[in-house]
Amino acid sequence: MPTTAAVQPHSRDRDPPAEVILDVKDLRTYLFTKRALVKAVDGVSFYLRRGETLGIVGESGSGKSITALSLLRMEPKPAGRIVAGEVWFQGEDLLRKSPAEMRRIRGRRISMILQDPQTSLNPVFTIGNQLTEAFTTARQGISRARLPQVVVEVLRKVNIADPERRVSTYPHQLSGGMKQRVVGAIAISCSPDIVIADEPTTSLDLTIQAQYLRLIRQLQETSGVGIIFITHDFGIVAKMCDRVAVMYAGKIVEHGPVRAIFNHPSHPYTQALIHSVPKLEERTERLYSIPGQPPAPGEALVGCRFAKRCEFADDRCRQEYPPVFAGRSGHQEHTADCWRLEDPTWRPSLR
Repeated sequence: MPTTAAVQPHSRDRDPPAEVILDVKDLRTYLFTKRALVKAVDGVSFYLRRGETLGIVGESGSGKSITALSLLRMEPKPAGRIVAGEVWFQGEDLLRKSPAEMRRIRGRRISMILQDPQTSLNPVFTIGNQLTEAFTTARQGISRARLPQVVVEVLRKVNIADPERRVSTYPHQLSGGMKQRVVGAIAISCSPDIVIADEPTTSLDLTIQAQYLRLIRQLQETSGVGIIFITHDFGIVAKMCDRVAVMYAGKIVEHGPVRAIFNHPSHPYTQALIHSVPKLEERTERLYSIPGQPPAPGEALVGCRFAKRCEFADDRCRQEYPPVFAGRSGHQEHTADCWRLEDPTWRPSLR
């Protein structure tokens, strides 16, 4: 029987699990605008093991991308500012690094695949030029004579057809799927320890999307890279991820192994997201949608962030944010922030 006592799996005095390469503790990134203070990331904690894939899932505006950018100290300036937290990467707190030290980490040890490949690639340089720049910036000791061969090998690794010819093409001459593969090639070119993939399949059709996800899996199996996969699609989470963190309004409201969360969703928001995924085996006249809208940026939030849209909410939910409770699966890594979990017999069941 899962325990119903509040737990603190992300307290600063805990021992992280074995082989953890990234340990994020109480990260807070705020946007200081003229109209309001936006708490885009408001106390986020999670960790990533070597060779595993952590999914961060949630609706648009939940803080997923700002979280990823904050890990690399690339929060949107001048409004964005990391106001608190720790980001431990292989024994070093990235939030204490100087700008010069962070430049040596980005791309070489932690790389990022952005959502739109068209904005990631420079339209006036060839694919070969841009890959060569990635290697040169990383200063990996590759001789100038051998660089063209290495660039071709990297393109071949991401299944680019005829890579010898593609190195001389420009981004506009490639399809969306090809451009996304090139961006992936740049991300892995320096053999990083972590790759952050920020919704890399959004602009791809379903067939190319499946191929790209398979490619990421293959690259991970051969290199052992840890992946943070940001998405709003629970179907992709089921295919790609080992663990998942569910974000809502700047907070992680549920976290745990994918199987535990799919079989025993313990937060009403998580269950609503899963319930929103169409099921081929079920026939329905109308697809389920979560009622209401996420909080507006800068809205003053008290209590549970999901309370306004939750059919189980009561006065306490609206007045006080819940602590971290053990999830219903009983798995030690499965946690959720919901007052209803005080009752061991309660199960979220949407009407």
